[in-house]
Amino acid sequence: MNAAALTPASDLAREMPEPAGERLDRVAAALASLRDEQRRLERLGFEIPLARCHQQRRYWQFLGALLALEPESR
Repeated sequence: MNAAALTPASDLAREMPEPAGERLDRVAAALASLRDEQRRLERLGFEIPLARCHQQRRYWQFLGALLALEPESR
């Protein structure tokens, strides 16, 4: 796992799968793991990691929106 990644699922160093459906699944997994991590950080009161988590969630939400625009390959 990349040192900057908050969760293994949100690690940007991992390769993105080729099929569009798998890419969207990867984004959904990253967002779910970051959502759980955000709740944990809120409970602990860690402000800087919480801000990083929010930033990473925004990135993955943006990436998910971009990937949703891609036409399905047939």
